[in-house]
Amino acid sequence: MSRLFLFFLLLSQIIIGQSKQDEQQLSDIYQAALTQGKSYDWLDQLSNQIGARLSGSLNAERAVQWGKEELEALGLDRVYLQEVMVPKWVRGTFEYASIITGPGMSMNVPVCALGGSIATPASGLRAKVVEVQSFEELEALGEENVKGKFVFYNRPMPAVLINTFEAYSKSVDQRSRGAEKAARLGAVGVIVRSMNLRMDDFPHTGSMNYGDLPLKMRIPAAAISTNGAQLLSSMLSLNKDVLFFLKQDCKNFPDVRSHNVIGEIKGSEFPDEIIVVGGHLDSWDLGDGSHDDGAGVVQSMDVLHLLKKMNYRPKRTLRVVLFMNEENGLRGGLKYAEIAQKNNEYHIFALESDAGGFTPRGFGFQANPDQFDKIKSWEALFKPYMIDRLELGGGGADIGPLRDGKIVLSGLRPDSQRYFDYHHAANDTFDAINKRELELGTAAMTSLIYLVDQYGF
Repeated sequence: MSRLFLFFLLLSQIIIGQSKQDEQQLSDIYQAALTQGKSYDWLDQLSNQIGARLSGSLNAERAVQWGKEELEALGLDRVYLQEVMVPKWVRGTFEYASIITGPGMSMNVPVCALGGSIATPASGLRAKVVEVQSFEELEALGEENVKGKFVFYNRPMPAVLINTFEAYSKSVDQRSRGAEKAARLGAVGVIVRSMNLRMDDFPHTGSMNYGDLPLKMRIPAAAISTNGAQLLSSMLSLNKDVLFFLKQDCKNFPDVRSHNVIGEIKGSEFPDEIIVVGGHLDSWDLGDGSHDDGAGVVQSMDVLHLLKKMNYRPKRTLRVVLFMNEENGLRGGLKYAEIAQKNNEYHIFALESDAGGFTPRGFGFQANPDQFDKIKSWEALFKPYMIDRLELGGGGADIGPLRDGKIVLSGLRPDSQRYFDYHHAANDTFDAINKRELELGTAAMTSLIYLVDQYGF
């Protein structure tokens, strides 16, 4: 028997042994997540005891202290706060809107101010409406047809797209940039169809900006529910002289101090190689942010909790980051990357959960071909848990600033079909969370972190 044959025989036995070890480790991770995980109880606390956590609010600061205390209770090697200045926008009293078809004839419709919008006059704003589907259609109308009116953006998320995040990307520009475009043509306000594939009465908020528009030119911006949008569009098709009334008293304030919450377990072999897992601690102010992104926060915390509970000693430094201000500024993600660069930290991998607490299907990755080949080699390990959809394209907003051409970025990909029913709306509450689905997401994330820690890139 040749030495070369013996070498390959020994090598194959080592590989088979390692594969069996990995299979057992993933089995143990899933068992722990489904029987001893803390994610669901943590989310109950975050959602029901603290609630909505818009950046700059009292609840956001309560969430920071809660996150720090819970991570400290896990006995991690280090837990600390990272200071970051964040925007402060306050909704004020809830908004009121109606469609007016004649004297004494009006129908109330559900609306909410978009984050960052200015208020209407104290007595409200009343004007005719022009409906458009695109910025090109708006520009074609010109100032003579827009000035003094509300611009109603009524482009739905395309229902034919199976990937609902892709559908969202096809429509969200009217929310983020619609007010700036309309204001330049003399509009008095904008009404935006909610980013939602379902027909319901929940208006969905979200961030908007005015670009470089001077303060004196800025106009109020509000989202209208999908049912409300359908009603308004129908009324306009019958009578172009329909009036719309909007009242909102939101306000922007100077930036305030907040924090990212960070906890870590030091690596036993390669402590300078950092693996990050995280979600964003802030949420919009209409619901309690259970799916967006309370789920990602508690799943990320639970990754470190489960590995500690299983007495797993990581080779590399594992760091959980609860980012502040993803929703209306991304200040937390930008600050974390800035400090990491300043401290010459070496990050090899970052995983973000910010797509809701639904059943996990796999992961998206930003990786070079060699890195992705290694990831694909784990596909068989993931298949028994139905999380084997490993695809290029992914990551997350908060970990995006870490991109340097070397680090691998990844995002958990749960089933997305129901996510936009809740995204940025008042029904994003704890009762919309399924415990088992949430815990399966935690197990999937923990499994991926384990494999990256074992084999690196």
